[in-house]
Amino acid sequence: MRVGIIAALPGELKPLVRGWEKQPSATRGLSVWKTTRNGDELIAACGGMGSAAAMRSFAAAEQLGALDLVLSVGWAGGLDMSVRAGHCYIPSEVIDVQTGERYQLGDGKRSQPLVTIPNVADVQEKQRLWQSYGADLVDMEAATVARLAQMRGIPLCCFKAVSDNYDARLPDLGGFIDERGQMRMVQFLGHVALRPWFWRPLMRLGRNSRLAAQAIAEKVQQFLLEKNIERTNRTGAV
Repeated sequence: MRVGIIAALPGELKPLVRGWEKQPSATRGLSVWKTTRNGDELIAACGGMGSAAAMRSFAAAEQLGALDLVLSVGWAGGLDMSVRAGHCYIPSEVIDVQTGERYQLGDGKRSQPLVTIPNVADVQEKQRLWQSYGADLVDMEAATVARLAQMRGIPLCCFKAVSDNYDARLPDLGGFIDERGQMRMVQFLGHVALRPWFWRPLMRLGRNSRLAAQAIAEKVQQFLLEKNIERTNRTGAV
């Protein structure tokens, strides 16, 4: 089985792809790793934040051969106080806020929706999304990955770990994301250097993001032992 693991940023994949073979890429901001495990070919790709970047990542994974299974993985924002930073969750449904499309991953009996939006959600936007959709999580890529998988008839599982809670007050990250979904780090660091009230929340974000990446790696590795897609999407457990 060939499994495509689609993320946005290298940090989301770092613990998972440790020891994997890095593939050459001529595309700026696109990283691809490959390994073989228990007879399966695993391909992880990340090309940046947002829908266009997710399409590039998906295409990069497919360049190594047709995929039999797709995993949408990465960091997400928490919308409900019940989800905890640093913990990995398996959404039951992915909702594209822009188009209204809904991708039901389980049997509909379990409810843990994730909404995909085109921008980084601040506290006010998180509150609106929670009230409007009853969703637990928010990201910028899962709906695109779900759409591409559905178009090809490929089964999909999502593994999303919370990097920032529902009430996290962070600087406006959206203004520092370039056209390819990459962070303009020099400009961003210069911006926050003059705003010390963001230092502590950003340190917390960094710590939570590291824990979240490790949680993703552990849950995906456990899932890959059996690859029981139906059970995972139905129960939210691997």
